[in-house]
Amino acid sequence: MPNLKTFKMFINGKWVDSVSKKTFNTLNPENNEPWATVPEANEKDVDIAVKSAQKAFEKNWSILHPKERAKYLYKIANELRLNAEHLGKIETIDTGKLFRETKTQANYIAEYYEYFAGLADKVEGTVVPIDKKNMQVITTRIPIGVVAAIIPWNSQMLLTAVKLAPALAMGNTVVIKASELAPITLLEFAKLIQKSGLPDGVVNIITGLGEPCGKALTSHDLVERIAFTGGPDTAKYIVKNSSENLSQVSLELGGKSPVAVFNDADQKNALNGITAGIFGASGQSCIAGSRLYIQSEIYDEFLDKLVSKAKKIKLGNPMDKDSQMGPLSNFKQLEFIEKIVKETINQGGKLRCGGKRSNVSNKGYYYPATIIECKNHNMPSAENELFGPVLSVMKFKTEAEVIELMNDNKYGLSSGVYSTNLARAMRVSKAVRAGIVFVNTYRLISPVAPFGGIKDSGYGKEAGIESIKEYTRLKTTWYNTSEEPMSDPFTMG
Repeated sequence: MPNLKTFKMFINGKWVDSVSKKTFNTLNPENNEPWATVPEANEKDVDIAVKSAQKAFEKNWSILHPKERAKYLYKIANELRLNAEHLGKIETIDTGKLFRETKTQANYIAEYYEYFAGLADKVEGTVVPIDKKNMQVITTRIPIGVVAAIIPWNSQMLLTAVKLAPALAMGNTVVIKASELAPITLLEFAKLIQKSGLPDGVVNIITGLGEPCGKALTSHDLVERIAFTGGPDTAKYIVKNSSENLSQVSLELGGKSPVAVFNDADQKNALNGITAGIFGASGQSCIAGSRLYIQSEIYDEFLDKLVSKAKKIKLGNPMDKDSQMGPLSNFKQLEFIEKIVKETINQGGKLRCGGKRSNVSNKGYYYPATIIECKNHNMPSAENELFGPVLSVMKFKTEAEVIELMNDNKYGLSSGVYSTNLARAMRVSKAVRAGIVFVNTYRLISPVAPFGGIKDSGYGKEAGIESIKEYTRLKTTWYNTSEEPMSDPFTMG
């Protein structure tokens, strides 16, 4: 493989191989061919990375003034803007996401670092109205310590930013484990970290498999906080691992997000929003609106329009500016989607479009926009998170019915409501049990808007002003303001 690119991990400000010298390849999903090789970290590599982060925390970063830390975040933001096109190209090769999206997102992510840089010196303490004479009590927010950030392959720059930026702003140091399915974007990002002049050990980026790398990181006794984005099954292992170090944990997990279209909806707006929600990024988004409920009065008309729109979506090479959907990220995901779609059809689901692997590329993991009418939302495609461009469609009659249907799922990350009746939209959005509700829009992000779910979609928030507090501990300090000595504790009365 003469064109195979070789990468190293970023630990303590240096580029290093794994201690064992083991490596693994990452595939380009557009052609299913290896394009890069990276170190395969084990427990020893994890230990070196965590200890370098701990040293940087104690000796440097945690005691640096917040305004000084903010300057580094602004530098990272600047490097992101300067290198957005390069990072976008790397992420597209490694994940199959459209280049125009990865490039735009890499540029926009700079705003997250600027946002949290601005908050670095804005987190204040309080004076407690204590009920003890001659005592003054204050609370302050202090850094936690070493943070372990576990990043999935999709939206790597965003899902890194919402963890790394607040962690650094509050004085923590970080060890990032990149996804073994697509680690190269974060290794390229490490070059920008280095250019920003960030002190050695403050940010470390390692590559490896869940076993032993991920397990060693999430159970390491010097790790004080774990920030994970991924699936519920992996999250359960991480929670078990955290019992070894009693670290704080935040989990941003999967979703099976419901979307309701009422008969008074602006249909053009709803069609565009639904298309963006389930077919954007080939459906490989945790907030993908994959369960669609259409009110009975407009069901046939609206579904026909949606199917017509989906059939026109152009699959193609993600680097091509004319492509509207690229390949899925990996073969395992493609096989899983094919299996679930087949099961749904066998159980009575009506395939309206897509449903079969595309021949756009003989080697790539291409799967077309797929719409299935389901008799109920307990059918396989309507119940399981597929992480692909598959939309399960069902009919509803009343507002009360659709609220019940939308809430009848183990996930609770995102949801959508389309209605021009503001009162109805407010009632439904209030009743839906999800961490995020989009009303007459979908698939939007912002550094100022909290992101996170409930139920099997995890806990904790990323982005927004409240999220920065999750990277601090509350410290209480008592001051005795009296010049008299304390009373003898053994003298009663």
